[in-house]
Amino acid sequence: MIFRRAQKIDATMISQLILPLVIKYILPSCTQQGGQLLLQSMSSQNIEKYFALGYVYQVVEVQSEIIAVIGIRENSHLYHLFVADPYQGRGIAKSLWESAKDECIAKGNNSEFTVNAALNAVALYQNWGFVQLSAVRERSGIKDLQMRLTI
Repeated sequence: MIFRRAQKIDATMISQLILPLVIKYILPSCTQQGGQLLLQSMSSQNIEKYFALGYVYQVVEVQSEIIAVIGIRENSHLYHLFVADPYQGRGIAKSLWESAKDECIAKGNNSEFTVNAALNAVALYQNWGFVQLSAVRERSGIKDLQMRLTI
């Protein structure tokens, strides 16, 4: 396994990893309209836009295939975190999170992080110390839970 900083050229492979995972794990809690918006936001074109906006991505590769990704916005907001099904449960997500968190702190983060957690990921974030900020919310047909981690 190779952990590395992603580049804009990786946008298509990142999108190809994320889309089936979104369909399987997040879309069941969305309305049809919300699901379409969410899928559109995960397109390779939009991932490229996130790079252009300064989002920082790290990936994990196995045999030149991206099997996990984390994306951080504004040095403090965990925006994307996905691990391919065959690699889940091996600590890859936690390793990516620790690496991204350390990088953010090194770049001057004030030790506070946020995430709009998909409902199926809330327990994972709670295990990492994130706390719920509000009730489940629904925006444009997409349900999530706002969470914060203060280190």
